[in-house]
Amino acid sequence: MANQVGLPAALSEYIRESSLREDGILRQLRETTAELPAGSAMQVMPEEGQLLTLLAGLTPARRILEVGTFTGYSTLCLARALVPGGRLVTCDITHRWPGIGADYWARAGVEGKIDLRIGDATETLKTLLAEEGPGTFDFVFIDADKQGYPDYYETSLALLGERGLIVVDNTLFFGKVVDPDAQDADTAAIRAFNTLVRDDPRVEMSLVPMADGITLIRKKSRPLGE
Repeated sequence: MANQVGLPAALSEYIRESSLREDGILRQLRETTAELPAGSAMQVMPEEGQLLTLLAGLTPARRILEVGTFTGYSTLCLARALVPGGRLVTCDITHRWPGIGADYWARAGVEGKIDLRIGDATETLKTLLAEEGPGTFDFVFIDADKQGYPDYYETSLALLGERGLIVVDNTLFFGKVVDPDAQDADTAAIRAFNTLVRDDPRVEMSLVPMADGITLIRKKSRPLGE
């Protein structure tokens, strides 16, 4: 979501030219999304999508959870990283935006791997925890309403396996986190969330200054014998 924080345009373009491997299906979905009101601001950068594919593949991910589908660009990136027989559960509040991405998922051959859940994400995550139990997901990507982040994080942590990874988007929030005049509810929520994760003794974390801020989180390893 949004553009690279604090990176000159020329350097950003160089990085894109030197590393991006976005194929035609992803590019077309990104361009279609960009035509929507605030579409460019709400979808992940292609470089971030490529990073998600890499990280999920390193896990390796058999079960992926995504909180916040929008038009499904990141969904497609993550679905492509699944191991054979893997499944991705993606959550959104409405069918409107995921409906745009569904055609691209089908064209990419991953539609059958994607389980779209529509409704309040907090309730969806609670249902998943009740149905499937703790520790059943290998990778979680959170990119939804900012004030819901603490709840999404807490339940996602319960759903995450011991070697799993949580990736949280927008944790620099257009750079507004360091603007003392930015006192809107979403900016305040991101500041509070960043403090929450930093101070959580259960996890290891790193806030990476890429895109709009990406926080990587995993559970602390248990000492041998525990």
